[in-house]
Amino acid sequence: MTSQAMQSGRVLFALAIGAFGIGTTEFTPMGLLPVIAQGVDVSIPSAGMLITAYAIGVMVGAPVMTLLFSRFGKRAALMALMAIFTLGNLLSSLAPDYYTLLASRLVTSLNHGAFFGLGAVVAASVVPKEKQASAVATMFMGLTIANIGGVPAATWVGQQVGWRMAFAGTAALGLLAMAALWFALPKGERGSVPHVRRELAVIARPSVLLAMATTVLGAGAMFTLYTYVAPVLAELTGASDSFVTLGLVLIGVGFTLGNSLGGRLADWSLDGAARIFLAALAAIMLLMPLVLGSHIGAALVLLVWGMFTFAVVPPLQMRVMIAAIEAPGLASSINVGAFNLGNALGAALGGAVISLDLGYAAVPMAGGVLAAAGLLLVWLGGRSKAVEKTAADAA
Repeated sequence: MTSQAMQSGRVLFALAIGAFGIGTTEFTPMGLLPVIAQGVDVSIPSAGMLITAYAIGVMVGAPVMTLLFSRFGKRAALMALMAIFTLGNLLSSLAPDYYTLLASRLVTSLNHGAFFGLGAVVAASVVPKEKQASAVATMFMGLTIANIGGVPAATWVGQQVGWRMAFAGTAALGLLAMAALWFALPKGERGSVPHVRRELAVIARPSVLLAMATTVLGAGAMFTLYTYVAPVLAELTGASDSFVTLGLVLIGVGFTLGNSLGGRLADWSLDGAARIFLAALAAIMLLMPLVLGSHIGAALVLLVWGMFTFAVVPPLQMRVMIAAIEAPGLASSINVGAFNLGNALGAALGGAVISLDLGYAAVPMAGGVLAAAGLLLVWLGGRSKAVEKTAADAA
């Protein structure tokens, strides 16, 4: 292995550690939703608003924090963002009531979009062009592995010791990520003050907005179910706390497998990969209630669902970065915000399904409809590109 490859590996590993911490804090509340709801004396749909609030904070914070930190060097910016992550988790562990916890989750969320947005640019910059999607997937691998180790561990701690300790333990991951970034990334030069109007003009292009809308729907499909996976398993499968933890591990394994598969297929064709994975995700979610009645069926479908739901992430992220090539950092960050707008949409949709007494079986089916809508947008985007190419050739 060459020294350049080793350096690239260290950078990607440090970014993956940060992603691991962010994934742990983002996804842990899903498995602890009943525990947190009881702890702060609110209903499960109200507790689900903690996830919605986090997602909205990411969406709002992504462009603001990216523009704010772009003037600093990449290492300083990424470390500062992980410091916000650490502070937010500490505040969450100390929150005395629901509304304070809600505010603490908003603080935590501010780092998320900018970290993944700037991190994706750094990841793509340390490898050859033909491996950029795989490099971005490697960074996101930390987030998927969090669902194998970090989220189940934090869920177990939350169930056995208390949800406050789960957040406190997650804060320690922020300190570890800051150390890894310090050692792996060179100090580098200071960034430049971004040309806000020019970069926003790039983001406002129809092709970029369409790609981001696809991201919203893909993420919405995922979080319609993932937000309420604990009560869905309890109601439809008769799952115990230990089976819920196992289910989260299986989802995490699926995320990891899907992330790797998504990166490889995205290097082949961004639109092709997005079509394949969104179609598979829609079919799985629409049929999921048929197999959730048994523990074996639930375990298998959670693994497969996890694989296809995260395989779509690398192609959706790269589609936006390519469409907005003149402003990749801001576009990448806003697209992470779009993922979290989808998270908010999915959490709200799942909560509405439950509140309207449509039954827990309707939760994954509602997510399947969103995945099908995302597939339609990819098809429309492909048609638009074909028309533009034809017009360009004619000219």
